[in-house]
Amino acid sequence: MTHPGSNRALVIAAVMASMAMIAIEATIVSTAMPQIAAQLGQLNLYSWVFSSFLLAQTATTVIFGKLSDIYGRKPIILLGIAIFLAASVLAGFAWSMPSMIAFRLLQGIGAGAIQPVTMTVVGDLFPGAERGKVQGYLASVWALSAVVGPLLGSVIVHNLPWAWIFWINVPIGLAAALGFVVFLHEEKRSRGASVDILGAGLFAVSIAALMIALTEAEGATAAHTMLAVAIFVVSLMLFLRQERRAEAPMVSLDLWRQRPIAAANVATFLASMAIMGLTTFLPMYVQTVLNRSAVVAGFALTMLLIGWPAAATLASRLFPRFGLRRIMIFGSVCIPLGAFLLVLLMPGSSPIQAGAGSLVMGFGMGLISICSLVIIQESVGWSGRGSATASNIFARNLGSTLGAAVLGAVLSYGLANSGGADAVTPDQLRGLLDGTGTALAAQSSIRLVLQNALHLTFVVMFLIAALIILACLYVPGVIRRAEAVREG
Repeated sequence: MTHPGSNRALVIAAVMASMAMIAIEATIVSTAMPQIAAQLGQLNLYSWVFSSFLLAQTATTVIFGKLSDIYGRKPIILLGIAIFLAASVLAGFAWSMPSMIAFRLLQGIGAGAIQPVTMTVVGDLFPGAERGKVQGYLASVWALSAVVGPLLGSVIVHNLPWAWIFWINVPIGLAAALGFVVFLHEEKRSRGASVDILGAGLFAVSIAALMIALTEAEGATAAHTMLAVAIFVVSLMLFLRQERRAEAPMVSLDLWRQRPIAAANVATFLASMAIMGLTTFLPMYVQTVLNRSAVVAGFALTMLLIGWPAAATLASRLFPRFGLRRIMIFGSVCIPLGAFLLVLLMPGSSPIQAGAGSLVMGFGMGLISICSLVIIQESVGWSGRGSATASNIFARNLGSTLGAAVLGAVLSYGLANSGGADAVTPDQLRGLLDGTGTALAAQSSIRLVLQNALHLTFVVMFLIAALIILACLYVPGVIRRAEAVREG
């Protein structure tokens, strides 16, 4: 367990630096990739630059969480940072799109170690009553990165070689690693435990196959999608069989059977689906249906980034007075309430309404994400906290991916079944977004089809958000009992 001699403030600074490195990577790379792809070629592989990172991160999160329970937090964090930085340096030297994809996949493995284990360190260092405040700081890192990332990416692309998009991680990562080495102290682990290598491999294969089926469903043939689904089902069945037989299972099935952990993870999963729908489709609605500029659409979405960290910080002050379960239930009501404001959007609506929906959903997500993480960490002792934390990060990542796939399919259905009007083609949608559309009458008809399709998407998003309330109601009031049995 974490030694009391650890400097908590400076360890949190190292956690925030490592988190910033991962958080800014998503936005800064998405800004620079058009220029990078133009140089590397093979644009048909463009989406895999992002999918490979997400695939590797999601598939390894739970594995590294378990390894941190066996070998300690510090060595796994340092291993993750080393992998991430090595991959970042190599990505800067990428000579083709396949090499870029390979190095991005390696980056994802490093992120799969850094994110869950640093969150576990927070759980080790701070009691539940203080943890919410720290998580609010971490949420602010993600919010700030979402704003700074695109700006920084644009500056680098226009003034420096694009390799610096990746090499900028090196000084940040080295500073974070130094912080963990110097200021994070752990008692030496004498626990001998076998590593379930077969279980880890089967888990990685099953999640990788599922992610491929979800992220590539639209562009792949039916045969390829079915093959990915078949591999997922078979490997998952073999994995479950292996975990029941293994002496030290990589993913403890008993962990997922615990009511507070299962309910909190389901709530996180559903909330991530809804938030992914918001971030993906709200800017499109504001630009195309409300006919506003990209700047206005960006401001509407930025309200999410205001509500999320604000709620996370507020939650830490409310924990002792109202309890985690009540705050979580209140957050579960906020998300569908914000989604309902988006359902009510019409072509003549003000973008203020869109921003209000984004703000309320972000506020609810801030409450749920913090409460679910604290509940999960307080439901186990030190020896299971890494796995428990990783399960929550895994649920969040999988929810985001599934949310993009499901709601994207709903939008595609709405565009293809436009109630007698001509279906909107991708070229028409692109022209409307970048202002190259020609006839005003044609634009009006396209906007009408988009209004109907996006309205349907928001309705489904609202229904998903409503399920969060049921999941949160299933969360028991466990925090006091958990504190009593806490190991460290």
